[in-house]
Amino acid sequence: MTVRLRLDLAYDGTDFSGWAAQPSRRTVEGTLSAALSTVLRTSEPVGITVAGRTDAGVHARGQVAHVDVATEVLATLPGRSDRTPERVLLNRLGGLLPPEVVVQRVTRAPDGFDARFSALERRYLYRLADAEAPRDPLRRRDTVWWPRSLDVAAMDEAAHELLGLKDFAAFCKRREGATTVRTLLEYRWARLDDGVLAATVRADAFCHSMVRALVGAVVAVGEGRRPIAWPAELQHRRERASEIRVMPAHGLSLEAVSYPPDAELAARAVAARARREAPAASDRRG
Repeated sequence: MTVRLRLDLAYDGTDFSGWAAQPSRRTVEGTLSAALSTVLRTSEPVGITVAGRTDAGVHARGQVAHVDVATEVLATLPGRSDRTPERVLLNRLGGLLPPEVVVQRVTRAPDGFDARFSALERRYLYRLADAEAPRDPLRRRDTVWWPRSLDVAAMDEAAHELLGLKDFAAFCKRREGATTVRTLLEYRWARLDDGVLAATVRADAFCHSMVRALVGAVVAVGEGRRPIAWPAELQHRRERASEIRVMPAHGLSLEAVSYPPDAELAARAVAARARREAPAASDRRG
């Protein structure tokens, strides 16, 4: 018997080669798996399922993962302590993980929970300091410094035109056999109180490098090099658009992952595994 545990975590991705474990590379998954293996005393690396695999240099404030732990192993964690096994695991991970990775909560997952497939949506934030914004050296690891002024209103308008269930092949690094159809739920730009431009991007899921390409497409609009309609026009393509600048990774952070009520988790996981198809051209709006 096993118990499924949900892990809520955050990390500074600057010094990691992304989430996914890779031989001879420092990754978030590899670091967390090693710590879990030490605490749980397993001979093999602990397998981790994550809501979204972030690229090298990308951060997370609201990442979610799950692990399956043998019931008897979990039961031995507290020893003579009156603390719960989840609390003991959380505390011990805090003592083993580097300061760039923080597990904030460990809870027993409800029936049907899958960190990846049960998710309804992921929300990302991209921070960009253009020529009008002050350079804050204390935020240099999560904010991209841009040398030119940007028209945030034009960027926001261009971003809005990309919303909906569509094929985002032009904005993705294609993976063999994987679909590039996604539902972009929100994409907006605003200038924050500190002068930094911030993009909020929400979707049911994202393909490889999609968010940074979406940002790069509208930055070209903000600079005045492309018309407002240009990013949306790219969606008619079925291959990656080489004209799009994929923006630097360090400005991007996974802020939150949303899930349905517990009773709907299993059904959501089944639906998410089904291959998505973009609507026919005649059915698309705009």
